[in-house]
Parts: sequence; structure tokens; C-alpha cells
Amino acid sequence: MIYRFYEKILLRDLRTLPEHICFMITEQDMLDAPGNLYLAAGWCRDLGVGSVMFHISTADPARLEQCLPRIREVSSIARLTLHYRDETEVGGEGMNVTVAIGKSGREEIAGCVRRMAEDGVDPASVDEDLLESYLTFKYEPDLVIKTGGDHLTDFLIWQSVYSELFFLDVNWALLRKVDFLRALRDFQSRARRFGK
Repeated sequence: MIYRFYEKILLRDLRTLPEHICFMITEQDMLDAPGNLYLAAGWCRDLGVGSVMFHISTADPARLEQCLPRIREVSSIARLTLHYRDETEVGGEGMNVTVAIGKSGREEIAGCVRRMAEDGVDPASVDEDLLESYLTFKYEPDLVIKTGGDHLTDFLIWQSVYSELFFLDVNWALLRKVDFLRALRDFQSRARRFGK
């Protein structure tokens, strides 16, 4: 009862929402609460967030194969792009939701350099815009939410350089809408400088 009241207070005071959000969770988080991905995507959609990404860090994506049916459920409420191993699946309509399982920012940057070399790009012509055109994930989150207090991964290392970071003190399995709204309230209170 008290959480619903707190949710109403937080919702009433929200005026500035991030356009793009990235949740960073662990393999164990996903195994413990696979349904929370659908819930969080629904919260974002209902509030009018433009797009949301979920990065699930794991050394072996195969260990999350059992979660794929739950992840694919998101396509019933949004346009889901799922990056799993070397495959990309797209399905559904609505708000863009991207799920990246076991992807690495370092690998992504190395892949950009390899593709530029394969394309015969003159090193003197390489600038930020050219490198960004080679990125797999053309997604610059306004807000990165990390649950459980663990350290961030190297995912989106180029794209998230100006993102606001929020570390939730609750684990993914215990995530409630009120926790998500707290992160949005914190985002709203920040003065974004974009490196200036």
C-alpha cells in the first residue's frame, strides 16, 4: 500500500524523462527474474520513454538460452531487437527495445576498426562520425541503470560517455516500479553537461 502511494508521488513529480534508457544486468539477474525484463519494458513504454536497451553480461550466452522465450515476450508490447550470439532477431511493433546478451564494448570497437580496415578506410579520414557509423549499437542512452550495485561492464563504452549513471541498491530480482521511478527522479534532478 505504501509503495503505491510513493509511486503516485514520484509519478506526479516527473516532468523530464530520458529519451533512451539502458539497463545493465547480470546473467544471474536474468536467471533469477527473467520476467522483470518484460515488466521494465512495459514501465518504459507506459511512461513514454522513447527506447530502452537491456544489456545482460555473461561470459557464455548459451547459459541464458532458457530465458529466450521470456525475452521474446517483449515483442508483444514493443519492437524487440534481440542480439544473441551472432544472430539478430527483430519482431513486434511500438517502442524500440533492444536486448544484447553477452556483448562487449571492447569487441564492438575492435570490430569497427577491423571493418574499416577491410573497407580500405584511410586512417587519416577516421573521425568520430566515421567510427560511429561502424558501431553495431547506434544507441546513446541518456540514463544507464545498473541494478545490484555491481560494477558496470564495458558495454556501450563509446555510446555512454555522456550518459547519466544510476546505481540501484536493489537486485534485479527485487526491482519494483518505485525503484525505477526513483532512478527517473534522480535523472530529472541532474544538470547534464555532455562533457562540457
